[in-house]
Amino acid sequence: MSETGAVVAEESEPEKGLPEAPEGVRDPWKGLRGIMAATLALEFITFLLALPVVWKFGAGVSSAGFVIVIVLSVLMLAAAFVQRRPWGLGFALALQVAMILCAFIHVSIGIMGAIFALIWAYVLHLRKDIAKRMREGQLYDQLGHPPGYPEGTD
Repeated sequence: MSETGAVVAEESEPEKGLPEAPEGVRDPWKGLRGIMAATLALEFITFLLALPVVWKFGAGVSSAGFVIVIVLSVLMLAAAFVQRRPWGLGFALALQVAMILCAFIHVSIGIMGAIFALIWAYVLHLRKDIAKRMREGQLYDQLGHPPGYPEGTD
């Protein structure tokens, strides 16, 4: 973390409509953003590894389709690095829609996009559940710690 106020404010600023973690409680949004970034990195790898297989053994992919899928895959990797931004989730979800639409390029690519869209639906469910639990004060860290819990450890 940098000592500049802009970077700290940018990292700790919650998304619109989401509750903010109380003082002294680990930020659950940081963990969820990590899951979202890891999912995008996994998608990047999966789609790039699938392209040569589809090219060789499938019905084939046109050169334009190949380039479109590569560009979308690289954008997924870039999206993994912007998940802390307020627009990061929207960018990731737009890429999911684009990958599903790649079914017009090759059906198997669209199916993979739909499978990852189901994963993203679960991530959105987790996000909603975390927000609900935060509002109700039911997160593990919000419930308090047993006696003897080490202070200051995360």
